[in-house]
Amino acid sequence: MKKKYGGEFLVNESINYPQVRLIDFTGKQLCICSSREAINFASEKGLDLVVISDKSDPPVCKIVNYGKYKFDQEKKAKEAKKKQHNISLKEVKMRYKIESHDYKVRRNQALRFLETGDKVKATIVLKGREVQHTNLAIELLNKMAQDLEEISVVQQLPTKDGRNIIMILAPNKK
Repeated sequence: MKKKYGGEFLVNESINYPQVRLIDFTGKQLCICSSREAINFASEKGLDLVVISDKSDPPVCKIVNYGKYKFDQEKKAKEAKKKQHNISLKEVKMRYKIESHDYKVRRNQALRFLETGDKVKATIVLKGREVQHTNLAIELLNKMAQDLEEISVVQQLPTKDGRNIIMILAPNKK
């Protein structure tokens, strides 16, 4: 096999180190020998010689079935990727003159987003003369932060952004 890049491993004939630390398929260290001897030893057993760590001195090589080893490594990478959670920013928009029921709907939306692990950007849109009442909008955002304080933490306090007032909430660390 040839040397491959992009996370792949050096296998059999592509290993050109003067000496390697040889490990058998059970994980037991066998010896430190030349790469040629290690390749011959692996081929006698009908298996492949794979470089596990080329950073160490001498490089660590293991005698394994390369196809199975590669499959196991890909499977581990998939499992690690599944366990990741990408945090996204969800937005909840409202006006400062909002009825109590509508406010509860927006609060419940934000609560649902926070429970799934996403950040919430609460935005209050001000139109026309409403810009004069920014203090009421900030009070509403502070009320939302207070209502959601058990499940979230304020990442950005209410700030004016043009005709909008925004606040960012992040989920609490569990």
